[in-house]
Amino acid sequence: MFLRIITGIIGITIAAFVIQYGGIPFAAFAVLLTLVAWHEYADAFSKIGIAVTYIFGAVTLIFILLCAWLGSIEELLAVITLGTLAIFLLTVLLYGSTRPTDACVSVAGVLYIGLPFAHLILLRFFSGETRPFEELTNLNADLNSVIPEFLNFDFSQLLSSFNNLNFDVGCSLVWVLFLCTWASDTFAYFVGSAIGAHKLASSISPKKTVEGFLGGVVGTTLTAVLFGTFVFGFPLVKMAIAGVLLAVVATLGDLVESVIKRYVGIKDSGFLIPGHGGVLDRFDSILYTAPVFYHYVMAAEII
Repeated sequence: MFLRIITGIIGITIAAFVIQYGGIPFAAFAVLLTLVAWHEYADAFSKIGIAVTYIFGAVTLIFILLCAWLGSIEELLAVITLGTLAIFLLTVLLYGSTRPTDACVSVAGVLYIGLPFAHLILLRFFSGETRPFEELTNLNADLNSVIPEFLNFDFSQLLSSFNNLNFDVGCSLVWVLFLCTWASDTFAYFVGSAIGAHKLASSISPKKTVEGFLGGVVGTTLTAVLFGTFVFGFPLVKMAIAGVLLAVVATLGDLVESVIKRYVGIKDSGFLIPGHGGVLDRFDSILYTAPVFYHYVMAAEII
């Protein structure tokens, strides 16, 4: 548990720096995580005799994320199309060593891993005005109007420290995404551990419960409103809907990865993060929440 906590703190610190800084470091870190996840995916399926097209898949993933970083949607579609055709062409050029099954699993992995991380990059590089923390700044007076006088606290100095940080639209959205995804897992775990009685998907993930899932939905919704609205100034109702949506999707992403691990007969996808497993273990929910949140932001016209 101690090792898990330490690595968690280190991971959050790195994530905070990368998310806040944005730019090339964010894109480069996304590429690194993508390639590690691809390696874990390839290694997992090798357990059951499936050999993914490792090099072609990695190259395709790099170009997918490069197109996302440049904001080139047409080029992104071209890379996906040409990459898919090239991988299946290997069944002809390397006939006998690359089977159609290998090609199918390879393409599935490229899409399953590459597109979510591409959406994460697209989300981070949303353009817009810096979030001024207007709602949070006004929150000091609002809180002191309802809190008993002897408990009143001047938040102005604390809030002024936030104003020194640069939270542009993309940065704010990525923070909402990660905080809500983490909240979903955290609230589901603690509520499920405390009062969980009804299994959610016993054959896939025996520890997940309906009560834990509902706790995750409530906790994620509160997190979305607290940070999305009161910190970053996004519309309250739209943030509440986003919270519910992200909680549901995060759970589905977790279950999908659990199915994959059960299929290939492994417990963890890797050992890169001590006490936490591999990249796929830590980002299984993000693989689902990132693209869904991106398109929700676009459809709901949050920005």
